[in-house]
Amino acid sequence: MGWLADETGLEKCAANYVPLTPLSFLRRAAQIYPDHDALVYGQRRYTYAQYHDRVTRLASALAAMGVQPGDVVATLLPNVPAHAEAHFGVPACGAVLNAINIRLDANTVSYILDHGGARVLLCDPQFIPLAVSAIEDMEGEPPTIIEVADDAAGVHDFGDYPEYEDILAQADPEFDWIMPKDEWESISLNYTSGTTGRPKGVVYHHRGAYLNAMGQVLSWRMTLYPNYLTIVPLFHCNGWCHTWMMPSVGGTVICCRDISARAIFNAIADEGVTHFGGAPIVLNMIVNARDEEKRPFDHVVEVFTAGAPPAPATLAKIEPMGFNITQVYGLTETYGPATECTWRAKWDPLEGESRAAQKARQGVAMPFMEPVQVHDDKNAPVPMDGATQGEIVFRGNGVMKGYLKNPRATRESFKGGYFHSGDLAVQHPDTYLQIADRAKDIIISGGENVSSVEVEGALMHHPDVLLCAVVAKPDEKWGEVPCAFVELKDGHKVGSDELIAFARERLAGFKTPKHVVFQELPKTSTGKIQKFELRKIAKEM
Repeated sequence: MGWLADETGLEKCAANYVPLTPLSFLRRAAQIYPDHDALVYGQRRYTYAQYHDRVTRLASALAAMGVQPGDVVATLLPNVPAHAEAHFGVPACGAVLNAINIRLDANTVSYILDHGGARVLLCDPQFIPLAVSAIEDMEGEPPTIIEVADDAAGVHDFGDYPEYEDILAQADPEFDWIMPKDEWESISLNYTSGTTGRPKGVVYHHRGAYLNAMGQVLSWRMTLYPNYLTIVPLFHCNGWCHTWMMPSVGGTVICCRDISARAIFNAIADEGVTHFGGAPIVLNMIVNARDEEKRPFDHVVEVFTAGAPPAPATLAKIEPMGFNITQVYGLTETYGPATECTWRAKWDPLEGESRAAQKARQGVAMPFMEPVQVHDDKNAPVPMDGATQGEIVFRGNGVMKGYLKNPRATRESFKGGYFHSGDLAVQHPDTYLQIADRAKDIIISGGENVSSVEVEGALMHHPDVLLCAVVAKPDEKWGEVPCAFVELKDGHKVGSDELIAFARERLAGFKTPKHVVFQELPKTSTGKIQKFELRKIAKEM
């Protein structure tokens, strides 16, 4: 079993075991990078010494308000410094951070506050009306609101609630951080999108957050002092754990409140951004930026992209602009990214669409995960032939503790000793995963399975198409047929017949869209297209 014959005295003790937690990254950074910029937001800059001090004061203030270890502290904040500080300050007082999606409706926010039991809510003035409306609808004890004013964005305080900077100024700078006694202790609570019902509360532990952050340093080939732009919302899988990661490498977090092509190019040119993460819609935004929005830069920007498989056509266009794209894949339940399309030297000669197609795969497990596999309906691995479809399953330290107050859903998601993603994929002979579709997005037309991802990829090659999404439309003859919803680039025009003919040149006949609808696509706050809304439209057509 790997034990020595006599292990007398070889026991876990304070000298040889410390629970893993990302809190240790910031403690270390404050000691060895005290004068290095940790947070940048417009004209505001905080060094690591200041970052550590502000986090300490936040933890002290929360404890003084009666927040106990294990309590929940929620946020309704964009990507501003206070949100980064909350990722350390909330767990530093022993509490659990619940970063809430700022684009949710009041009813859903009310449910989350009730279900999670938040004691305190850090809230941007822009979202005070949402918070008030949500609290009025709560059944349980409402949280205390702390207002985080943002003069830099012209968002001023209401004056009715304690203000963030005021409570920091009055807090104890010598507060002793409450470090976890067990790395399995909860560090954060994140809610799923809830498109098919009430959102589920996904619980992360300190160990997973630490290992995810460390693993992504390796996956992203990071060296010291990266400049990271916060495009991934900090309420989405805790910003893919990147805010916890940055102190480990002395990185600078450049906060970006409102995501636009101009803001991205300005940050790259003015702050020397070296890394950012984002959904494929962000790549589209960059590729289609107007000339007046662009700024020249002289270095390669490393980009993690996830949320949906990016179209090879988009990847082919963005790399010559100075961006190196790495496709990653994961879910809320896996702390964000859990696989990466690790590039191999033998692929260097690839160019154009063949290079982009190779990069569009979801790849292999990141270092903190065990091998990620594709399983059949009997929970057995499918052949790695690049053709046999199955469900992506995960096992490893980067998998959630489970769903809060939902043991049945937790057991179901962990059946057979793996976390079941609900995503359909194939596994290639080189072990790399490639998503075929979400199980619910597969279109069954005349008994044949049609991957919406494949059809979308074909349509995205058309020069007039900005974004597209393909869903099933009920059909009397075929059962279902592909229906394409298309968002065109500004100033571009194309007819449905032309697009259908364009797709037919690249796809089998049964995979070709039978209907094309031109409209703006509904999206989540993280840039994912809301196909459930499009399915409703297609059903009623």
